[in-house]
Amino acid sequence: MNYKKEEIKPGITLHKINTNKFKTNLFSIFLTTKLNRENVTKNALLTAVLRRGTKKLTTQEEISKYLENMYGASFDCGVEKSGDNHVIKFYLESINNEFLPTEENLSKECMDVLLDIVFNPYIEDGSFKKEFVEGEKENLKQIIEGKIDNKARYAFDRCIEEMYKNEPYGLYKYGYIDDLKSIDNKNLYEYYRDFIKDVKIDIFVSGDLDEKIVSEIKENEIIKNLEEREAVYNVNKENQLKDKVSEPKVITESMQIAQGKLILGLDVLDNKKENRYQTSVYNVILGGSANSKMFQNVREKASLAYTAGSNYLRQKDNIFIKCGIDIPNYEKALEIIKEQLKQMENGDFTEEDIDNAKTIIKASVESIPESQDSEITYYFSQELSEEFVSIEEYIKNIEKVSKEQIVEIAKKIQINTIYFLKD
Repeated sequence: MNYKKEEIKPGITLHKINTNKFKTNLFSIFLTTKLNRENVTKNALLTAVLRRGTKKLTTQEEISKYLENMYGASFDCGVEKSGDNHVIKFYLESINNEFLPTEENLSKECMDVLLDIVFNPYIEDGSFKKEFVEGEKENLKQIIEGKIDNKARYAFDRCIEEMYKNEPYGLYKYGYIDDLKSIDNKNLYEYYRDFIKDVKIDIFVSGDLDEKIVSEIKENEIIKNLEEREAVYNVNKENQLKDKVSEPKVITESMQIAQGKLILGLDVLDNKKENRYQTSVYNVILGGSANSKMFQNVREKASLAYTAGSNYLRQKDNIFIKCGIDIPNYEKALEIIKEQLKQMENGDFTEEDIDNAKTIIKASVESIPESQDSEITYYFSQELSEEFVSIEEYIKNIEKVSKEQIVEIAKKIQINTIYFLKD
């Protein structure tokens, strides 16, 4: 197997993925904490402030120049929700040592810089530099305000917000403008100091790397100085049984738009973790491909939608149906979508539909090792769920899914929330 992990210290895990498919190495650090209203805006802001400068490289310009001198190494960072967790991600990609014109240890240098950015920020008078924090507050404000620009994404986020009202997963990953007002360079640095003591830390290295990279990371002074921790985060368990709802929530919003956005949030009322494979096949038949029921019946035959499909959010055991429709078509589109759900319950799909769905899923899973980022994401997802399923095992589980099992899953699907964005 090309993947192995090792706990460096309690709460700090090193993951190594050996692959010679690429001329590059990818180094990542993920910081995971529980998602809540008190920290979501601070975490998003913190990500941006940390990239502005370190104790050694005190400005963003200095970091950029340093990376350019490392044969054009590239750096990126961001925040994501994973279940009820907020994850701050940092990436650094570089050329593999083997392709350098001279003999040097670029891999170690990259890891040192990445650790420096995350754990050794530029401090001025005992806090973050005021200019950095104020500048990034303005940038973050624009990102939050700009979420309305992509109407399809906005509608999807709003459906989740309503579906998970007053729950962690309903929070917007970039936080809230109201919460930005109270954050300054001093209290953000105080938050960072506490945050870095108990956050879950996962370090990933991917590429054609020899074993010494592991010892080099362990021997890094920053790693040595990090405290052991009982990491505070939520394990992504997919076997939390949801409550049955008597009637779906119906949310309608108006905005100046030409095309309506209809989102249905579905619950999977099943708490057996092995059923995720059956739900995956169910989702592809329902709306996960050009041959799906949603695409063929809502978009092609009835001509009610410009776009029609679905996706399965495994961490929360939800399926989301998404359609872009002419606004007067709302009632008819909703009726036909419900018909498709009923047809799935009745087993109104063929063995060919099942085989096509399995082929699509297997192709997607088999392509994971073709991207370093995708492979890291796959193993990190397993880390947060505290179980390991190899790609080969995952495919075997998909192949075992039967029509009877898909019908059983279909009978456990309920509409939780209907969200419509209209003019």
